[in-house]
Amino acid sequence: MRRLTRDRIISIILILPSVLCIALFVYGFIGYTVFVSFTKWSGQLIPDYTVVGLSNYQRLFDINDVAGQRFLKDLSNTAWFTVLFLIATIVIGFLLAVLLDQRIRAEGLFRNIYLFPIAISFIVTGVVWRWMLAPGTEATGAAGVNLLLERLGLGFLKSGWYTDPSIGIKAVVIAATWQMSGYTMALYLAGLRSIPDELREAARVDGASEFQIYRYVVIPLLWPITLSAVIILGHISLKIFDLIVAMTGPGTGFSTDVPALFMFDTTFRGNQFAQGASIAIVLLLMVAVLVVPYLSYSSRREAER
Repeated sequence: MRRLTRDRIISIILILPSVLCIALFVYGFIGYTVFVSFTKWSGQLIPDYTVVGLSNYQRLFDINDVAGQRFLKDLSNTAWFTVLFLIATIVIGFLLAVLLDQRIRAEGLFRNIYLFPIAISFIVTGVVWRWMLAPGTEATGAAGVNLLLERLGLGFLKSGWYTDPSIGIKAVVIAATWQMSGYTMALYLAGLRSIPDELREAARVDGASEFQIYRYVVIPLLWPITLSAVIILGHISLKIFDLIVAMTGPGTGFSTDVPALFMFDTTFRGNQFAQGASIAIVLLLMVAVLVVPYLSYSSRREAER
């Protein structure tokens, strides 16, 4: 063991409060939530720690139970949202980055315009897009917006996309993509600017077209950035809550419901604390399945370097 010098002791003392706070308020409460999910605490503020095993989890996956039907619908919505959100955000972000990489005029202006939505909270985004996609539900300005939509040939928007169960969560993807495409653009633009021009020139000398340069040179080199974008955006999509609360709520027939919203309703509106805890743990596992392998992969890469 290394000697505990004065500097080392001071360093330990300085980081100890943070370590203790993380241990208590992060891992401690995760452990408490796991324990509560195995109890029958429901309907009262005084905890009931009677252990009932996996019954709360079984309800979530029981198609004959109301909670199970809603939760399975939530998982389906989350899958749709995640896939569409990732595809749209990555494709649009990459195309915007390629556009800005052409050294166009007023590049700084366009870059700021694309990045601006990131500075807005999901709550604000949800309210604005709710007003845009279903203006008839808002009293202020509804008539004017409806008239504008009619003149633009978009009168079908007046009925509200997210109120249509056949569209539901897919309408929310539009708002989420609008907000996060700029972030993906920034990632890809940094990656494009880090690729040496010599590689592209060498490919051109060999007779490669611009499309082939991007397909066989640029895109493979951007793979680490794509992986990072998938992990970050996937993490956001799996635990999305504030955007949906502000924009749609659970939707018609739970068409825009997600596990985080179901957990909130179950725990804080229904006072079914044990059932809400089980939803929270399933949600945690979903995020962990995505994030933990990436962290392990990143750690191995750093060790190899």
